[in-house]
Amino acid sequence: MTSAAPPFGKVLVANRGEIALRVVRTCQEMGIRTVVVYSTADSESAAVRAADEAVRIGPGPARRSYLYPPAIIEAARRTGVQAVHPGYGFLSEDPDFAEICARNGLVFVGARPEVMAQLGDKALARRLMADAGLPVLPGTLQPVSTPAEVFATARRIGYPLIIKAVAGGGGRGMSVVRRQDELMSELRSAQAAARAVFSDERVYLEQFWDNAKHIEVQVLADEHATVVSLGERDCSVQRRHQKLVEETPAPGLPHGLAARLADAAIAGAAAVGYTGAGTVEFVVRGEEFAFIEMNSRIQVEHPVTEAVTGVDLVREQFKVAAGLPLSFTQDDIRSQGVALECRINAEDPARDFAPCPGEVTEFVPPGGPFVRVDTHAYAGWRVPPDYDSLLAKVIVWAPDREQALARMTRALAEFRISGRGVRTTRALLQSVLADPVFRAGTHTTQSRPWDLPKESTC
Repeated sequence: MTSAAPPFGKVLVANRGEIALRVVRTCQEMGIRTVVVYSTADSESAAVRAADEAVRIGPGPARRSYLYPPAIIEAARRTGVQAVHPGYGFLSEDPDFAEICARNGLVFVGARPEVMAQLGDKALARRLMADAGLPVLPGTLQPVSTPAEVFATARRIGYPLIIKAVAGGGGRGMSVVRRQDELMSELRSAQAAARAVFSDERVYLEQFWDNAKHIEVQVLADEHATVVSLGERDCSVQRRHQKLVEETPAPGLPHGLAARLADAAIAGAAAVGYTGAGTVEFVVRGEEFAFIEMNSRIQVEHPVTEAVTGVDLVREQFKVAAGLPLSFTQDDIRSQGVALECRINAEDPARDFAPCPGEVTEFVPPGGPFVRVDTHAYAGWRVPPDYDSLLAKVIVWAPDREQALARMTRALAEFRISGRGVRTTRALLQSVLADPVFRAGTHTTQSRPWDLPKESTC
């Protein structure tokens, strides 16, 4: 029996770190040759070592390398690739980059540029999803700029409210406002952050739900009008609106709510003509839920979905990008057991999660049954100061949540990371797993299920 021909002969991975290595590995299994682009700071990276070819595209700063399309396109042209996989972050949700790829005869492994542009404008995405029948939080369906607009909206929706960057993502460009006398200062702060991070100071306002859960639904859609849900993930354990722990299925949801969330996510993706892997994010409070945003890329936490469904999401991304139908229908999806993911970041929780670059001198990841570690780190590697602080993702699967918690507790205890200047979130994550509220599954985005260490700790 012969296997099917790969959808592409050669692919360029326009990213770095663990996601670049993860994409390379699936390509190897599919018989696709790989080209990894890298900055000077990443010349000794694990992804560079694993790829068939590697091309340096610039110095360490991302705007001169991973965020610089001309260098990436030139690397693609020189190496003769057919497609570009952007991973997550960097240019993964940039419609201009997707269009540049198309103009140069390259397949962008992701959503269509026009859909990406609509979803990237968070205020417009709210309006589109409201039109599709999804519940949205009270707020603005377009950007606000003048004090009069801001105060009028605040009076209408009440406090607390949240100010969000229109071009936002990754938990950045957000400010929660609880009193009227904070409104203008927080508005200026949010606009300044949005301008600095996204080069776009536009913001919008939403009602803010205290003690709510952050739940997202993984969807896959092909070019043949098939949209499926692969289940939900709970991402409520966060610091500074950025996730630390994710799990599926989401614990503690009322009966039938997971199915309603999946139906809403499918309806929203279908309404905008979505293709590829995407995530529809919701805020959940009791029986109520409301749309937050839709991310048009693979998510950092996608491995937990893979663990319970057995679906390789990156493999499906390549097939969809090649115009092929999904390998399954909704009826084929069978989610089994419980999966957890903990993000090991090079950060010091005792110093407000300040980044801790430096040389890794010891790196011994955990093993054992049903433990997966997605990482690009190794002993002797230097953590560069130029990029996101993610070092590794520890993913575990078990038949039930109690066993999954025990397995993750063991895995984190087994993990050994140390280095010159390197501090990590490992001890904090151990504290999360031991917290009674987290173990009960009743935690929310306002929970702080951890004890901050009094001193910096590896």
